[in-house]
Amino acid sequence: MRDGVVERYGCLVSAPRLIATDLDGTLVRSDGTVSERTRAAVLAAQAAGSVFVMVTARPPRWLHDLSYLVGDHGVAIVANGAILYDVLRRKAIRTRLIDPTVALEVARAIRAAIPDVQFAIERPDRYGQEPVYLNRWPKPDDTLVANVDVLLAEPAAKLLVRHPSLHSDDLLALVNPLVGQRVSASHSGGHGLVEIAASGVSKAAMLADFAASQGISADETIAFGDSVNDLPMLAWAGTSYGVANAHPDVLAVVDRIAPANDEDGVAAVLEEFFQPLN
Repeated sequence: MRDGVVERYGCLVSAPRLIATDLDGTLVRSDGTVSERTRAAVLAAQAAGSVFVMVTARPPRWLHDLSYLVGDHGVAIVANGAILYDVLRRKAIRTRLIDPTVALEVARAIRAAIPDVQFAIERPDRYGQEPVYLNRWPKPDDTLVANVDVLLAEPAAKLLVRHPSLHSDDLLALVNPLVGQRVSASHSGGHGLVEIAASGVSKAAMLADFAASQGISADETIAFGDSVNDLPMLAWAGTSYGVANAHPDVLAVVDRIAPANDEDGVAAVLEEFFQPLN
């Protein structure tokens, strides 16, 4: 490496101007932590002038503990691209929400075909769920617990569809033909959960807008991911990386494979371009 340039296959490759990464399963280890190695690699990239942005399915409230990674721009792309969020000011800058009428039509169609599903919602500033929803994480104190008609009375960033026994791949395969083009459906893991956003919403769409605001092109961007909801972002970026533990659909299409999340794969790639800070 010299001056942010690495040699690959006999060619000199410049350091990326924009680094976009998923969190859970990609940057974040399986125990929910970010290693010191990863933190150092991200800070070194930022110190060298690259823009680093977290692009995640997480809701806004789950980004506050990672505020030390956001850099000078201070923002993250959350809720699978439905929200551009100012982490430091704890404020949504831009939202692309699901129309309540469309969301309710979609929820009713899904429940009619798959009666065992449970629904929850993420709004920019509040989480809500049906009383029967199997929540795998502690609920916020202000959680709205109500039936789906009440949950979807206002625009939502995400409609969460959970099934008690189906794998997320199988649930998504059932949901997609039911919702058609009215919304965007994806998933971020194998725990029986499908995440629905407004039509046209994806990590890629909001990332492209963010990159344009920074004067950066797709060709100057590298992106990291591990799951189905990362596929549009990985397709958009000039260079895509799947971590070794990624979903088979991700590993089949990325340009390169990085070490697994528990082996600090994102850091390993960034270290090829940027010297860690002392």
